[in-house]
Amino acid sequence: MTITTTLEPVTGPFVWRGDELSRTDDWIFRLGPDQVAELEEVGRRFIADDPDLRTVNAAQYPLTAASDAIRRFGADMDSGRGFVLIRGLRMEEYDDTLAAAIFYLIGLHLGEPIRQNELGDLIDHIVGVSDKAYEEGGLPSRTRDKLPYHSDSSDAVALMCLRPPASGGLSSLVSGATVFNELLARRPDLAPLLLEPWHYDWRRQDPDAPADTYTSPIVSWTQGCFSMYAGADMIESAHRYPGVPPLTGPQREALALIEEITYSDGVALDMDFQPGDIQWLLNYAALHSRTEFVNGADFAHTRHLLRLWLRRDVGRPLVENFGKHVVVDRSSTRAEDPARDTQGHFHIREAAAVRTDWGD
Repeated sequence: MTITTTLEPVTGPFVWRGDELSRTDDWIFRLGPDQVAELEEVGRRFIADDPDLRTVNAAQYPLTAASDAIRRFGADMDSGRGFVLIRGLRMEEYDDTLAAAIFYLIGLHLGEPIRQNELGDLIDHIVGVSDKAYEEGGLPSRTRDKLPYHSDSSDAVALMCLRPPASGGLSSLVSGATVFNELLARRPDLAPLLLEPWHYDWRRQDPDAPADTYTSPIVSWTQGCFSMYAGADMIESAHRYPGVPPLTGPQREALALIEEITYSDGVALDMDFQPGDIQWLLNYAALHSRTEFVNGADFAHTRHLLRLWLRRDVGRPLVENFGKHVVVDRSSTRAEDPARDTQGHFHIREAAAVRTDWGD
């Protein structure tokens, strides 16, 4: 990986195009029978032990057969393309609890799961149960709408497919470095703006946030390392608050050009999730989105994904105040006094079920 500190094109394995990757399956890792058997066995023990999800750690549930695979997943995220898709789990043999246990175990061996909503949940559910459109304030995890390209507020994000929809719901990834290179080629005058601080809407992402907005550059380029943190909708809505200066003309041009590039033919890689697929993604390397989807009349075609956000030491230098974990940790993810933390679902059986008491 060779990157300079001047605004020259980014190079390295995380510079890719979807139309090129779609002709290969190098980014798909297929678990072997021994690895699957071990994950199932340890997953069942995890369920039987019923540990507190806030305090359990990987050392309590060691893996041997699957350990090399997990190291490869991490390397693919940290210093490869920035993502990997895992296949091979025998979902027809599992209920949702066992699937969630296996998912969480892999997550523990890749990093530290962090909270995803104000209730404190460490496993979130991506389900189309809301009738409120995303543009009307519907939660991205609850709507069936197309989502714009963005970065999540964690080092890594993972999605596990329990059930696909009847149609649509493709997971789309684009290389942040590829987007930057194209913007640099078309409008070199706009590229430096991405390294400056931008306001993001914090209140919309966490109603109990201590401030309306936070600031972060879109691009971090330091010590020879390129990273990207994007979310045009959160940038746009941040400017509705008093005291936040309006976007300048060049800033609006830069956001519009980023969107144009991400939706250009051949830039994105689309994944049609099947049951048991797990996508691991480094938020600093790739942006992700989702196409609109339609659920079927039967349970088997009602889209349901599980999501993890991970804190992971990826050995990646970042400029100061780059990105943010937007959910305020009110009692610490690894709570010193778990009894004080009563709203989240912190045991695997309840965490594997969709909440009916929160979100729309």
